[in-house]
Amino acid sequence: MQTTVKGPVVFNGCGLHSGKAARLTIRPAMAEHGIWFRRTDINDRDALIPARYDAVHQSPLCTTLVNDAGVSVGTVEHVMAAIAGCGVHNALIEIDGPEVPIVDGSALPFVRGIMQRGLRRLPARVRALEVLKTVTVTQGDASASIAPAKEMRIDFHIDFADSAIGRQSKSLNMANGSFARELSDSRTFCRKNDVKNMQANGLALGGAPGVNAVVFDGDRVSSPGGLRHADEPVRHKMLDALGDLALAGAPLLGHYTGIRAGHTLTNQLLRELFATPDAVRMVTCDPEMTARLPGAGLVWDEIPEVA
Repeated sequence: MQTTVKGPVVFNGCGLHSGKAARLTIRPAMAEHGIWFRRTDINDRDALIPARYDAVHQSPLCTTLVNDAGVSVGTVEHVMAAIAGCGVHNALIEIDGPEVPIVDGSALPFVRGIMQRGLRRLPARVRALEVLKTVTVTQGDASASIAPAKEMRIDFHIDFADSAIGRQSKSLNMANGSFARELSDSRTFCRKNDVKNMQANGLALGGAPGVNAVVFDGDRVSSPGGLRHADEPVRHKMLDALGDLALAGAPLLGHYTGIRAGHTLTNQLLRELFATPDAVRMVTCDPEMTARLPGAGLVWDEIPEVA
């Protein structure tokens, strides 16, 4: 059955790029509601923003949603990854500022908050989007593709000049609680040379190395505390990909492969998927199919502790 949270789940913090404080509350919603954001600091008429791929405003460093009135909410990918990775199908996400709090730079605080509150089943069957044709988009040496599969699987490959990152690859089935267990605590990262450039352009104003981001400098990790995983960068890229794919509007049954891909390319992939005739269809899930969706089989004891 479809799910929602049992009660409000509250998070406070500042936005990674804007540096502005915000309070975010994930609230229960009825069956078939889907996932919506609501800006509580905006006139009610213009406040609702759909968590949907066709509301994405192109940005290379984060995923920003914009409604028809021009009201936006930025850096939604981590909370959307947690929503998908915990198997939440319906929720209203209220926020009193322009950007989702970055918390510790990962999705783990969102996952723990959601699961501590718990999920409630709703009187409607889960519906999923089944990929029927392979679709690929490319941009230079980067590519993203999605192919038919019985479950949601993510493969990711990165290649950075910084030897502390280098080449990393990982493949993971998103069922059986694997997102929460394997990916949710992996933090956003950047290279030291990029930090000043981002801040000069009004970005990363809320970034704090070792607190909510990992900073690499050539052959070393310059953030205090080091890494949570030896391959934390590629894990975080997979976290981002799940959050961006969650904007399809329903859980996906498909095999996503990202090669040096980012937010923009994954969003272009969803747009291409829905623009390709007979490439995807909506299906009502039986119990066996539901067990293969992201969030299925999540066990509290397997969720990492907050660092």
